[in-house]
Amino acid sequence: MTQDQLPTRRRIKVRGGNLGAFLCWAVVFADIGTSIYYVPGILYGHFGQRSALFVLMTLFVFVLLCLKYAEVTWRYPEGGGVVNVSSQALHPFAGLLGGLFILVDYYLTAAISALSGMLYLAIVLPSVVPLVMTITVLALVGLGVLNVLGIKESARTTAIFATLAAAGQLAVVVATAIYLGPSGIVESFLAVMHGPPLNLPLVITGYGAAFLAFSGLESIAQLAPAMRAPRRKTAYRAMGAVVLTMAISAPLLTLWSTTLLSGNADPNQFVSLLGAHVAGQLLADYVAVSGSVLLVFASNTAIIGAYHVFIALARMGFLPRVLERRNRLRLTPQWAILAAVTLPVVIVIASGGNLNALGDLYAFGLLGTFALTCISLDLVRWREYRSWTPGRLIFFAVGVVTTVLVAAAWLINLVAKPDATKFGGGLTVVGLIIGLATYRYYRSRRPAVFPLPFRPQRAAESIAAFGERRGVTEVLVILPHEQLAAEAVIADGARAAEGRGAVFLYRGDRYPNQHHELLEVSDPWLRDYSARDAFARAEMLARKTVPHRRFVYIPGSLPREMVGEVWRTIHPKETVVTLEDKDMLPPTAVGRVRHHHIDGHTVLHMYTLKMAPAVQGTAVAG
Repeated sequence: MTQDQLPTRRRIKVRGGNLGAFLCWAVVFADIGTSIYYVPGILYGHFGQRSALFVLMTLFVFVLLCLKYAEVTWRYPEGGGVVNVSSQALHPFAGLLGGLFILVDYYLTAAISALSGMLYLAIVLPSVVPLVMTITVLALVGLGVLNVLGIKESARTTAIFATLAAAGQLAVVVATAIYLGPSGIVESFLAVMHGPPLNLPLVITGYGAAFLAFSGLESIAQLAPAMRAPRRKTAYRAMGAVVLTMAISAPLLTLWSTTLLSGNADPNQFVSLLGAHVAGQLLADYVAVSGSVLLVFASNTAIIGAYHVFIALARMGFLPRVLERRNRLRLTPQWAILAAVTLPVVIVIASGGNLNALGDLYAFGLLGTFALTCISLDLVRWREYRSWTPGRLIFFAVGVVTTVLVAAAWLINLVAKPDATKFGGGLTVVGLIIGLATYRYYRSRRPAVFPLPFRPQRAAESIAAFGERRGVTEVLVILPHEQLAAEAVIADGARAAEGRGAVFLYRGDRYPNQHHELLEVSDPWLRDYSARDAFARAEMLARKTVPHRRFVYIPGSLPREMVGEVWRTIHPKETVVTLEDKDMLPPTAVGRVRHHHIDGHTVLHMYTLKMAPAVQGTAVAG
């Protein structure tokens, strides 16, 4: 077939969710914006009036991180954050490690946010002060019960409270600026120079500790499935709003709360007390109530994120499958929710309700997640870039610098915060032992396969790893849904690829109106048990005779023509397919076709001509 005869590939529309930039900002701010309520007090205990200086240093890296996380959202629209990006860029075991890092982060976020929320509530209800730890535990248990009952927060409800809390933070900033006046503002900035000498160890430890002010960034990647298309535009707009909000609130509120308040002020209530100091008790009460509610929302968001990570890791075969079971009454994963709530409760009780102690445990999981995500994304960019223009080189270099800065902060905290290293590292090691043991157990019963997801808008890049091994794309085996036909195709394909390489492809079933929960990892592969069974059987039959094997999964939500996109991308020498499925392939330059009849099924062997057919256009996201 000549180039003029080939049809132009039609435009593929990739559906998005219904969350626009504002709602995405609200969910992220409800997580990351709450840190300002407790971070100034935690940093003040270690660095005094210099705390704002280190927050400002970290803000620069935070902006660079936001650019990377926005890219993660549109590259991996099924969500999953660090679990997904590290699994696909490095190895599924790296996804397990990333999942454990983020679980440590979620555990501490749930505990700290709930405890801090109760401490701020004590401003308007002083009688709860002696019962703060008890009420915090009850609040966490209550959130767990609500999730089991299926009563979850929505993005719109979160947006209301996030807006109210952001307005309170902004009001404190404006009121303080008016209270100080121009000369007072200048003097407040000079106040950060007071304190112990700025030596290298102090700067290094302060830089590492200040990352706590920007925890919660991972939630933007978890929102990807619910994000409105085009995701790239929505993600960058949402992150731009997050950066603007945090750039105003985090450095200034840290600066003024650590320099203007007296030494007798409770560091666990700094923001509200600052409002009372500059504008009166009414603003203090408003900040306390709005902040307390938002902190409880942040705690619930962490619980939701944690149990969805548990479910994702269980579906990947790293955790017992009991975690993904749902009760018949409310259809909620009660065991995963129990696992997500139990440890935060234990952490609060073990700490004795000490917010500073909890803050010191925080760095390990947070920075480990950031570092692993950054490394994975750098590797993805490196693999995709075929030519290095000056602009692309600068962009890649900035990404590498971001990774180095984040990794340096993580290494600093490993040494400077031994308690965090012991706590987070201990949980991670226990999780790795459980994960690898579970994986080994399931693998002894049937092979575990981690396919490459095929994305129509990035066809060549999504299977770029095929080029790493010569000959791996010689045979394309398209697996049908019907089990007996699949057995025939797998056996025939394995014989055809003996001693060479093969790509096994499966297009999943379409599940109309499938609902995805907020922060859920919506990768259809994790739910497609028929596809997992087909790939497992293909692996069992082919692993002894086919040295190089790859597996590609196409979600059923994509049209059948996407199989043709895979064919065009890898251009196999031979394609093995059933007679019924041959229409999924594009018009190809086929030299000859052989028909094999196996157990009542007709299997076609289609041999492609040596020259790859030229094609016009490309599939792009709508």
